[in-house]
Amino acid sequence: MSHPEQHRGRWRPRLDRPALIALLFGLAGVVYRLVLTLFTVPVSNSDEATFGLAALHIGQGRERPVFLYGQHYMGMLESYLAAPLVAVVGPSWPVLRLPMLALYAIFLYLIHRLTRRLGTPWFAAFVVGLLALGPERVVRDQLTVVGGRPEVKPAVLLMLLITVGLAAGTVHRRRLAIGLFGLLVGLAVWSDWLILPYLAAAGLALVWAVRRELLGWSGLLLVAGVVVGVAPMIVDNLRAGPGEDSLSVFRAVSTKAGPQPPWSDRVRGGLLEGVPLAHGLCPVDGCGRWQQWFGVLYPVLLLAGAALAVLAYRRAAAAPHGERVGRGAGGLRGERVGPVVQLALIAGAALTLLSYVRSPLAATSPLDNARYLSVLQLSLPAVLWPLWVAALTAWRGTSSVLGRFTGALSAAVLAALTVTTLVITVLFAATGTAASRTEERQARELAAALRADGPHEVYGDYWTCNRLIFNTDESVVCGVLNGNLSPGQNRYRPYWRQVGRAERPGYVVEVDSPMDRRLRRLLADRADAALVREVGGYRVYHPDTPVRPWR
Repeated sequence: MSHPEQHRGRWRPRLDRPALIALLFGLAGVVYRLVLTLFTVPVSNSDEATFGLAALHIGQGRERPVFLYGQHYMGMLESYLAAPLVAVVGPSWPVLRLPMLALYAIFLYLIHRLTRRLGTPWFAAFVVGLLALGPERVVRDQLTVVGGRPEVKPAVLLMLLITVGLAAGTVHRRRLAIGLFGLLVGLAVWSDWLILPYLAAAGLALVWAVRRELLGWSGLLLVAGVVVGVAPMIVDNLRAGPGEDSLSVFRAVSTKAGPQPPWSDRVRGGLLEGVPLAHGLCPVDGCGRWQQWFGVLYPVLLLAGAALAVLAYRRAAAAPHGERVGRGAGGLRGERVGPVVQLALIAGAALTLLSYVRSPLAATSPLDNARYLSVLQLSLPAVLWPLWVAALTAWRGTSSVLGRFTGALSAAVLAALTVTTLVITVLFAATGTAASRTEERQARELAAALRADGPHEVYGDYWTCNRLIFNTDESVVCGVLNGNLSPGQNRYRPYWRQVGRAERPGYVVEVDSPMDRRLRRLLADRADAALVREVGGYRVYHPDTPVRPWR
């Protein structure tokens, strides 16, 4: 990555050309996302506001949540990361998202380091360049504070780099590194269970690399690290009532009753919609037929990547003993660790994709649930490596006619992947941010109006309430109702109780929504008198007497 350069008696690192290009790509990706963060693009919502309110409560010392309010399986690490900033600056969407931007920068750095170890410097720069691009679906998963994915991806990359260093003999404090590996596993399990396939693959790679060491103190430190990282979840589950533990709740969420879509529909939704969306090849509203090609190719690339890794593993084993000794402290294990880590990335992607297509949501709602495949970005170096090798071999003219044809085709695929992602990113940056900015402006106008003139205890729907509370720094409190004016998903119960105690609660409803029409029917001839303002696409009602039809 860099070479030491002596300058006036001091040693300074000097980046080689591929590393410099990767740095420029990475800076461009970070700056692009910083601009989006400052403008609150993608648009905020009440799910993200719940994490923000938790960060506010943590910073004020009021709460120490283990899981997202109202759940028992989504860890709150992102809220703890944002809590110091929110405590100092106050509730703000850019402030809430800044730790996610930092995690993205760490992700780019770590994937560059790992890709250089597994492949070549120029391939690492290419991967960073692709990951620097970002249409709405991609940056939404990277920047919004909705739990799990932004932090678990750097954790997995660091685990794999630790494994490479241990096998190659470049890590000196080996027990400390193994303990850190365990801590990262525990934190990732607490944060987001979607990463479990990658954790399993990374764990097997570690066992392969240091299996003898794990029989002693290193194994105890590994287990201790896992326990410390996952301790918040363990404590919470020990206190949970019957059916309220994480496993029971997650199982209930994942297994909905009703007819199961056929496998063909689930595979089609996972491959043709989910995979291209997760890699930034489609706009957020779906993939055209011409954008679905990468989903068709993806299983083929997984098989090709696995085959290349197995060949590289066998080639390293067949190398002469003297050549292996000359390769450094790691010897044979150091040469084999690259293919092993590539296989781990392939296995993680395959298991994640298989887990996703088992869910009916892959068929019934592929656009909304493609976010669960965002972790596939971890495997991009292993998935694209066969294309890079074929293209490079053909470029050097060292292959047969068939090899040159395959190389040219591989180069065309890499070019198509880059151009498609770039075009979708440019279209989003140029034309796709206006709707988000308009919605954010309307949400701020509503918050400012209620904060200034009231009412300060209101009822509203789920997608209005917590965002309104966050935008007003809790000066306005909102209780969640369904469209039929019955109690809805109130994640933080104290808000519901506070509005329930109000003598004259208000209502905040979208104009002409089902809730608006139902409320006007209940108010009858008092509806117009109760309407105090329209702002930002919302109607604010403040009846003279409480209206609580569920009581």
